[in-house]
Amino acid sequence: MRFVIQRVSEADVKVDGQTLGKIDKGFMVLIGVAESDTTEIADKMIKKMLALRIFDDENGKTNLALSDVGGSLLLISQFTLYADCKKGNRPSFFKAGNPQMASDLYDYIIAKCIEEGYHTEKGRFGADMKVSLLNDGPFTIVLDSDEILK
Repeated sequence: MRFVIQRVSEADVKVDGQTLGKIDKGFMVLIGVAESDTTEIADKMIKKMLALRIFDDENGKTNLALSDVGGSLLLISQFTLYADCKKGNRPSFFKAGNPQMASDLYDYIIAKCIEEGYHTEKGRFGADMKVSLLNDGPFTIVLDSDEILK
């Protein structure tokens, strides 16, 4: 599982011109699911993401977590995080999870973040989404379960 986390001042996602999700300060997270991913892996990734201290404290040090700043989440499914570009110029996506399993895990991640008490907005799995954001910093973190769970 891969999360690309961007600290944002604001972000939104639209499908067919309609806004589906919109947040102010928080994390806009692209979520890629691999065929081998499970809810247990998702739980560990969520825990790590929510604990990241990447917001500035009163001294300008990145020392505050999402909960410390009252931040929100915008969660976007992104199977292309598992693009394999080793051969040729057209990426292969064989490492991405099958759509039904990936959709179920995406929904699980959304539900868990809400359960943890975070204002959570989302895109639409499999849709042609238009994502806009104002990256604060810019500050971008990549979490990969292959590295975190070692």
